[in-house]
Amino acid sequence: MNDPETPRGCPVAHHGAELTRLYGPEAATDPAGIYERLRKEHGPVAPVLLEGEVPAWLVLGYRDARRVLDNPRQFTRDARIWRDRADGRVDDNSPLVPMLGWRPDCVSQDGEPHRRLRAAVTDALQAAAGRGIRRHAAHYANKQIDAFADTGRADLVHDYAEYLPMLVLSRLLGLPEAEGRDLVESCAQVLKGGESAVAHDARIQEILGELVARKRSEPGSDLATALLEHRAGLDEDEVVSHLRLVLIAAHTTTSNLLARVLQLVLTDTSRLSGLISGRLNVSEVVEEVMWDSPPLAVLPGRFAASDLELGGHRVQEGDLLVLGLAAGNRDPEIRPDAGVSVQGNQAHLAFSSGPHECPGQNIGQSLIEIAVDVLLHRLPGLRLAVEPEELSSTASTWESRLDALPVEFGG
Repeated sequence: MNDPETPRGCPVAHHGAELTRLYGPEAATDPAGIYERLRKEHGPVAPVLLEGEVPAWLVLGYRDARRVLDNPRQFTRDARIWRDRADGRVDDNSPLVPMLGWRPDCVSQDGEPHRRLRAAVTDALQAAAGRGIRRHAAHYANKQIDAFADTGRADLVHDYAEYLPMLVLSRLLGLPEAEGRDLVESCAQVLKGGESAVAHDARIQEILGELVARKRSEPGSDLATALLEHRAGLDEDEVVSHLRLVLIAAHTTTSNLLARVLQLVLTDTSRLSGLISGRLNVSEVVEEVMWDSPPLAVLPGRFAASDLELGGHRVQEGDLLVLGLAAGNRDPEIRPDAGVSVQGNQAHLAFSSGPHECPGQNIGQSLIEIAVDVLLHRLPGLRLAVEPEELSSTASTWESRLDALPVEFGG
């Protein structure tokens, strides 16, 4: 029975029961437990609440996620049809807007507008990568390690994984190193959500707007200049929006992935010795992490372009859907034994799928391979400084991040 105050098509109206929140204390400490409980209660698609008590459908099933990601005609990325936003239930101050709101960038659009903008981003990223991504990664990896190499101890999250991707990205975008370091916290806060998310997002856009203004008069060999000069003819708002997209998406996912790769290596001596001896390739460890701990646990977002059925539920036009990448990768229908090796299997959801699949995944993987290689060869005797079970993580709606990775080395 629909409450007369509940909007048409809202998952609350559909189920008439208190919904699980993908934020708050429980979500911060046990997101995997929430995903599995929802799978048991609702199947491959579950009604949930996001920050601000905003209703959404969480897609938990692998096949259902692929259907959503691969079919933009049914499930659009264009947030202008998001009913709760259009009706004013999600205002400009909502912490969801930085992650879900419409922008003049390629991830907010489908069809020809998407193809035009994505071509510009892909071309610019390829040009940037061709100018020495591995060299930049090695340079900044060594620079970060220099700061703690003589101490015999470090926290590889705060001292290494959080900053290294941003330093490389700053070089690619054309930002001064100091500005890149300052933006680490702002990017993290956008993903964490909460009251400060919108303010941090505005700060990122302000800094990038100033960068684009500089590059119009002082072009260089960087991503900002490449976007400004691309034949697709991007306007200033489009350039700033794409620099923001690359900065937030690439930094948060790469730093999280690097931390998880290092965690896996340092909690398994056979993997650690295999990497040091050359018997094991870093890319194999990355692949394993992509399946078991994808850097984005939940991908925002898609919007139903019409009334339809998904996972046994009636989804209505304008409904918001968020993609459970971590849950989909562990879907028992496609992976009944999660302990079986996934080596050589790249069918995970970590990079999304379909027209909006991550265009910079090769850059991120190259950076991680260099980061791990430099670290292991610079720090002989690298080992965890705590027991593996003492390591902890904190989750937001969108990701689960390792809190710290304390290590010792030398001696």
